[in-house]
Formats: sequence, C-alpha cells, structure tokens
Amino acid sequence: MSSVLYDAPGSRAKWRNIAYTVLFTAVLALAVWWVYDGLNSKGQLDWVKWEPFFTSSQPYTAYIWPGLQNTLIAATLALVIALPLGAVFGIARLSDHRPVRAVAGAVVEFFRAIPVLILMLFANAAYADFTDISSDVRPLYAVVTGLVLYNASVLAEIVRAGIQSLPRGQTDAAKAIGMRKGQTMRHVLLPQSVTAMLPAIVSQMVVIVKDTALGGAMLSFNELLSSVRPMSANYGANTIASFTVVAVIFVALNFALTSAAGWLERKLRRGRKSTGAVVHAGPDGGLEAVGAGPVKTDAPGTTDDS
Repeated sequence: MSSVLYDAPGSRAKWRNIAYTVLFTAVLALAVWWVYDGLNSKGQLDWVKWEPFFTSSQPYTAYIWPGLQNTLIAATLALVIALPLGAVFGIARLSDHRPVRAVAGAVVEFFRAIPVLILMLFANAAYADFTDISSDVRPLYAVVTGLVLYNASVLAEIVRAGIQSLPRGQTDAAKAIGMRKGQTMRHVLLPQSVTAMLPAIVSQMVVIVKDTALGGAMLSFNELLSSVRPMSANYGANTIASFTVVAVIFVALNFALTSAAGWLERKLRRGRKSTGAVVHAGPDGGLEAVGAGPVKTDAPGTTDDS
C-alpha cells in the first residue's frame, strides 16, 4: 500500500530500517556512555558538586539571581526599543517614495549584515571614547545597543514580509471604501499581519535573550551565563552542574516566552473570528465602524501622499 509521499516498504526495506534503527540506537548508547564515563571519571557527577543547588539558596541569591536580573533588563530594553524601531523601518521599506525606501533598505541591510557581537564591541568602544558613561554600566549600554541595531533590522524584515503576505484584496477593499494609505496600514494591514508575524517575532525575542550572553563573554557584562565562572570557582569547580542549572533557567525562560506568545496568538485568532467591525457611512459623510469609533477619510478625489 502506498501514500502520496512514499511507497510502502517491502520486506527487505523493513528489515533494513530495523537494522538502521538498531545501529543508530547502539551508537547513541555508546556516545551517552562515553560522555557519562568521562564526566564520572573527573568527579563532575559526584553529589558534592550538585548539592549546593539543592540544599542551599546561596548559589541562586549570590550568583544566579543578579545575573538573571541583568539578562532580563538587557533583553527587555532591547526588545522595547527594537520592536517599534523595526516596525518603523519595515513600513518605510513599503513606502511609495523611493528615497524613503532606499534609506530604510540601506540601514536595514547594513545592520543585518554585521554580527551582533561586532556591533556590541563597536558600541562599547564608542561609549568609552565619546561619552562619559561610567564603566560600571557601559557594558549594559553596549549590549543593548548591539541588540537593538541588529534585531531592529531583522524585525523590520519580519514586519515587511508580514504585511506583504496579506492578500492584495485587503488593500483594494480599503481603497474602495475611501481609506487613505495611512489608515489602511493602521486599521487593516497591521492588525491582520500581527498574527502572521507573531511566531517570527517570538523567535527573535528568544534570540535576544540568548544573545545577551555575548556581552558576558566579551564585555564583562554580568549576565546569567557569566555567573557560571565565579559560582563554579566557589563550589569546588562544579562546572557541569553550574552550566546545567543555567541552561535549565534559559530553557525555562524561553519556554515561558514561547508559551505566552502562543496564548496571545490563539487569543488574537479567536478575536478575529468572533468579532468584527461593520463599516458604514456616518452622518457627517465619513466612515464609521460600529464598535470601533469613526474613521475619517478624505473627500472623494483627494489623495494621501504619505
């Protein structure tokens, strides 16, 4: 029996698949044993290495929590600045004016092509040479600046692609009822494209959270991952245990972001299915959306150059 994607395997193919499965399982088991034996021989799996994380709150209060705070501060600032900035440049790339499109495109492509670590290093050097920002907070400024410049350019492309993914009929329908281009963007295109853009935006949020670790590696920024070194030195070189705990926290943090975004996406989709505004002519000749307030439009025959 066959399907659209592949033909059903015969008897020889079934035995071959079983052999491949057994071989892969054996290789995987050997790799796991090799890792376990190496860690165990170096004492990294001894209970004394893991005990501080289960019997004391000091590793969390003295090392992990301060680093987690700085990670959340840097990621939140970068996201709050990069998201609207990316939306502006993404919409600018769709402008009817060629100079606006050219400038926005050049800025987006330039910063998207540079690794975020180089942007952080340049920002740190610029703040050191041309500002009087204290060296204590300079790494935070450099990390946020690098994250904003890079991720705003990526988010600009996400916004542009999300808007362009909508059917052309949405714009044509808005023009047919007299909406200007700015009104079409605000009331028709952006609200509908948010749902389509949300998974990509969430992925970029996760990237922002993880990229804060670059500041700890190169700029001495006291973020979550950088807490491993002093914590391991203080608790008898428990490097594997410290990295494991930090990795679990990163996974939990990113999982929380993804879960919250999934809940928001489902809510937005339900809202789009269950609610809607009916647009009709108002008493003053403009357009009025029931439940959404009046929508002002230009008189027939006028255009909007924005």
